[in-house]
Amino acid sequence: MPGPLAGVRVIDCSAIVSGPFATMMLADQGADVVKVEPPGLGDFMRIGPFRRGNQSAFFMNCNRGKRGICIDLRKPEGRDVLKDLVRGADVFVQNFRPGAVDRMGIGEKDLRAVNPDLVYVSISGFGDSGPYAKRRVYDPIIQGLTGHVAIQKNPEFPVPDLVRNVVADKASAMWVAQAVTAALFARERGAGGQHVRLPMLDASLYFFWPDGMMGHTLIGGDIGLPGPALYDIYRLTGTADGHLIYWAASDAEMHALFRALAHPEWVEDPRYGSIQGRLVPENREALGEMILNEFRKWNTDEILPRMIEQGVPVGPVLSLDEIPDDPQVRHNEAIVQREHPAAGPMREPRQPVRYDGTPPAPARPAPMHAQHTDEVLAELGYDVARRAALRERGVIV
Repeated sequence: MPGPLAGVRVIDCSAIVSGPFATMMLADQGADVVKVEPPGLGDFMRIGPFRRGNQSAFFMNCNRGKRGICIDLRKPEGRDVLKDLVRGADVFVQNFRPGAVDRMGIGEKDLRAVNPDLVYVSISGFGDSGPYAKRRVYDPIIQGLTGHVAIQKNPEFPVPDLVRNVVADKASAMWVAQAVTAALFARERGAGGQHVRLPMLDASLYFFWPDGMMGHTLIGGDIGLPGPALYDIYRLTGTADGHLIYWAASDAEMHALFRALAHPEWVEDPRYGSIQGRLVPENREALGEMILNEFRKWNTDEILPRMIEQGVPVGPVLSLDEIPDDPQVRHNEAIVQREHPAAGPMREPRQPVRYDGTPPAPARPAPMHAQHTDEVLAELGYDVARRAALRERGVIV
């Protein structure tokens, strides 16, 4: 059965992660996404590491479910081909630097002239204007500007660090996918096409704000309970032979932790047995030291089942190799295996949302460079001779 976005066509002229990951989400939900790449290298992510059959894992992880075509947009004929694609499309996505698409002749006004109802999406690093607008930017720079780096500090080694994945790009991508469906919904209600603009800076700050800026939300004085923030107390817990992660927020969960650590007497201690007692800084610090010392007496595989049995929210720190074999991951079928026509056997995460009325079919593998050029252009009415002529002039590949 087709997914909830069946019948929606997306022309994807984006590259790297923020745009491709967003359009992959749309493809996972049933949209027909046509990825447009330039001749030669194509999307820069194609040359990434961990590759086989001339396909990189990073590229495949952001581009499944799409059809891939190759057009040289530097040529006027190439831009004409793109406009023919856009005529029958619903959404156009690009993440060139601000101003580039207008110089190329594929800006919003150019494409809206051939499709007035188009949802035109522009992803930028900082926005279309302002002091940073013309700067080159990648995910870690955005992390530094939006607080992500500032709070990545273990209290024992308080040196700021990066979030070691492209959290800014992926947060932006999720906003783009949501914004596209919102704009399509508005169009269905008569709003027409519109230009959707998303700066990565703004998307990342929005994503970070709820917990990351909880200590910087209220302005002025007279603020009760000034801390700790979540980033002050998020940390790994060391055991005698490794680490685990637990989070005991309520009295019941803390009491369960005390019992798991073989210290039920702490439940009755007013300093530690109630939230009010633990909010007192000296009590909180003393209890933290006591808990830390107790954990160091237990091996991970000994204390973990005791905590689970008592009902403490807890889990192990899985290595990347262990994740696919985790019992719940396997039960959810959250990771699936498939055969890529060039890269061979691979695994990837299943689209996480379950639709009981419009479940999408499994997405096709990420396209090889120019794999579907003939197929897509034939659908537009370009016959064999016309495609051959365009290919001979270097307009398409």
